[in-house]
Order: sequence, then C-alpha cells, then structure tokens
Amino acid sequence: MNDLERFLATVSFQKVDRYPYWELGTWGQTYDRWLQEGLSEEELKGDWFRGEPKFAKLDKRDFIPLNLEPIPGFEEKVIAENDRYLVFRDKWGRVRRALKEGEAHGTRASMDTYIDFYVKDRESFREFKKYFDPYDPGRYPENWEGLKKKWKIRDYPLYLTENCGFGGLYWNLRNMMGTVRLSIAFYKMPDLVHEILDFMVEFFMKVAEKALREVEVDAFIFNEDFACKSGPLISPKIFREFLLPRYEEIIRYLRWHGVKVIELDSDGDTEPLIPLVIEAGVNAHWPLEAASGMDPVRVRRKYGEKLALYGGIDKRALVNGRKAIEREVYRKIAPMVELGGYIPTVDHTVPPDVPLENFLYYLDLKRKLVEN
Repeated sequence: MNDLERFLATVSFQKVDRYPYWELGTWGQTYDRWLQEGLSEEELKGDWFRGEPKFAKLDKRDFIPLNLEPIPGFEEKVIAENDRYLVFRDKWGRVRRALKEGEAHGTRASMDTYIDFYVKDRESFREFKKYFDPYDPGRYPENWEGLKKKWKIRDYPLYLTENCGFGGLYWNLRNMMGTVRLSIAFYKMPDLVHEILDFMVEFFMKVAEKALREVEVDAFIFNEDFACKSGPLISPKIFREFLLPRYEEIIRYLRWHGVKVIELDSDGDTEPLIPLVIEAGVNAHWPLEAASGMDPVRVRRKYGEKLALYGGIDKRALVNGRKAIEREVYRKIAPMVELGGYIPTVDHTVPPDVPLENFLYYLDLKRKLVEN
C-alpha cells in the first residue's frame, strides 16, 4: 500500500499492511538537545507533519498552503521590552507578553501571556473584517499551478490548509476576542458571536472554493484546542447552539467536494463534546492528550468505529526510560492496532526532557507492534 491508500484505509477501519507512521514534532529546545545527542541537522530538519525528518522514517503527507490569516492584518510592533520579556502586538491585533529567555527555533520556553484582544463589540469586529478579503491574491501560493501538477501524481494524503492554517471556529473566535471575553459573549452578546461565525464560514468557503475545484483533497482539520485538562472550555449546549450548525455546513460543503476525512484537533479532555462532534460529521480526532485522561483504548471502546483516533501516547512516559515506554506502548498501541482505525503518535510535540535514546526506542517499539 502507498501512503494515501494506507491512510484512507486506516481511517475507514479497513485492513491495512501496517498503520501510518506519523509524529507531531518536537519543541525547538528538543531539536537542540537531540543535535547534541548525536543527530545531524540533515537527519533532523524538516516538517514533521510532512514526514520530512529523515531519522524518524515517517510517511508523507502534504498540505495546501492557503493563507487564511488577516491580510495584511495589524502592524506587528514592539510595545515594550526588557531583558526577560517582550510585549508586542501581532497581526490579529492581540497584545502579548513573551518570555525571551530559552527560545529556540521559534519555540518559547513558556506560552505567551495574552493581555488584550481587538474584537470587543460589533463595531470593532466590523472594522476587523476588512483584513479577511477572501479574494486577496495573497490567499494562494505564487506557485499554485506547479503545486497542482505535483499533487495530480501523488501517492500520499493531501490536506486542505496547513495544520492550524484555518484553525477552527472556536479557534478563530478566541483569536479575535480571547477566552474570557468570548466565554462571556456566548451569553451576553450571542448575536455578535453568531455574526462572526457566519462571516468566518462564508470566508473559509470562498477561499477554499478554488482549491477544492482544482485539486482532489483528502482531508481537513478543525484545529480547535477548546478543552483543558479538566474538560472543555465550552459546554455541549454552547457547542450545539453556536458551533454544530456551522460544522455541519462546512462538512457538507467539504463532502460535496469529495473530502473524505474530517478531523478534530484539540488538546485537553474533549470527551463531553465527542457525541456532538460525531453528529456534525467529524470522523477522526487527535491528539488524545494523556494527561487529560484521553485514553485511546477507552475512547475506542465507547464510540466504536464512529471515530478514527490518532495519538494518545503519553509524552511523559518517554522521559522515564524503557520500562515506562514499554508499559505505555503495550497498553495502548497493542490493543488499538487490533481494534483498528488508529494512528499511533505521541500526544503532542515532544518536550526537551525526552532524551533522543528514549524517543528512538519508542519509535522502534512502535514499528515492531504495528508491523507484527
């Protein structure tokens, strides 16, 4: 089987020669550590989602690089700076404080603190809309015709947009308003939230139309990150009222254009929302964060073949040596390859406290289980 056949068969719970070899990547700090521990730049460089780091021997995927960000967006500028921190405004109009020390290859040692967001009311949203012209020529790559030719002869999965290229519906609301204001807006300004969502759905469809018309696309990701360790950031009631109708609209549109796999990406404990996600038409979910209790074996047994699953291997086990890795891999991957519809990966990017030796052992053990 080639990479495309294997992916589509896996997600459809069909028989495969083996399950896809994917991983989600590393922190920048992990990259530096593994160079010190013996990998070369040539072996380690590249996009993990596209399967490029040579040492990991991953299957190939590709992603249509549509630009669904604000164009040109707000002027990005530094507001304040000292030895430790940088306060700046980004293209979304968000004011952020970033820790400078420990940054490596674009990965900060801790998440930014978000101080302010641009959209506060209907007036500010309508001002913000000017940055979302779906017909701006910058939405498509300059080498579009060449990419189309390459994708016509591919034997690997092709996704509509980069990972996190569009985000998702909650993701875009949060980018505009912030978690706190958005949580209040669902109750105090529901008409505004509906207006923003309708606008973003229409914007997405108008941008994507050309790609879907001219290229055969296999998959799309709703990147949401709408849950934390203790549960979702929104209730099932809020999901049903605000997100479900728009999910259904987008998914109908994608299915009409032949897109077979619709994925939900969210860290945290998403389980209270899974029935609604399935109802919407999503048929795959990742990365199944272990620290939040998202055990792939339990989720599979509960929801059966309604939802393919990727991930779920606790990154913390990779810190603790071979015995911990064996316990994690045998407990999760062994039953999941029997149950089907599963792509085994670590449950997020690999942090810098994971030695290269441990990660290589994990990859080797995973391959032995998957191939046997």
